[in-house]
Amino acid sequence: MYTISWTMCPPQPSVGIAYDKLLSCQYAELGSSRALFDLQHCHGRSIARSYLKSIGDAVGGVAQAKEQAWTYAPPQLDKPVKSVSVGIDGTCMLLTEGGWRESMVGTISLHDREGQRLHTIQMGATPEYGKKKLYDRFDQELSKVKERYPKASYVAIADGARSNGSYLRSRTDRQWVDFWHVVGYLGQAADALFSGKRQGVARKEWLDQACHRLKSQSGSATRLIQ
Repeated sequence: MYTISWTMCPPQPSVGIAYDKLLSCQYAELGSSRALFDLQHCHGRSIARSYLKSIGDAVGGVAQAKEQAWTYAPPQLDKPVKSVSVGIDGTCMLLTEGGWRESMVGTISLHDREGQRLHTIQMGATPEYGKKKLYDRFDQELSKVKERYPKASYVAIADGARSNGSYLRSRTDRQWVDFWHVVGYLGQAADALFSGKRQGVARKEWLDQACHRLKSQSGSATRLIQ
């Protein structure tokens, strides 16, 4: 319907908005190649990749300009929020121009008394030197959550990186390393403890037991470190 209206009729404001929304959503969800394929085969429209990118940049620019003034409220929850888990992570990406940059993501999850997740706020930042974009946006969102749930317990979950730890330590009551990264650290310890090809079985047994104790026995983290 968007294609027919855009092709056969003079562009109207509502049609232009719908067309921009169609392109930018497909670009964000599918990537440029798949978005162009879908536009050609499902809508009969053939456009240049550069034009698709310019539409996405324009829509993103409008969203960023208005983001500071936008307000919203989380959905109505059936249970009271007792804890909030806060997590951030990043990965380095090699860009065509400028070399390596770090792309960041973050989540703020609301939990009930039993630890069941009730709602999650997700955000991300495009690759940059450092993490300022995500930190600025994250602080804004976290401040809103703390104003709404001041009595909740705030717990950080991250990978153990020093920069993430120092950022989260000042904003949460407790800090935890997620289990997936803990297993990676235990694997490195197992390599050091059981070096050599003949100790492969002993390494696996030690690592399996260490992971089991860590998940099921209170105080096992301190004992493993010792």
